[in-house]
Amino acid sequence: MWNDLLAALALLFVIEGVLPFALPASARRWFAAASQLDDATLRFAGLTSMCIGLIILYFAR
Repeated sequence: MWNDLLAALALLFVIEGVLPFALPASARRWFAAASQLDDATLRFAGLTSMCIGLIILYFAR
């Protein structure tokens, strides 16, 4: 179980690093735009992301 958790965490870092590595200017603009969003919108985006991740995990397992 711990190996799976560490593998998932490692993949998270790899995937999150792709955009800033490949397109740093676009990533900077996206992060600047995201910092202007209100808390409710960010929470909804986070909840949506978690739900999509859980659905993908369900079908992958």
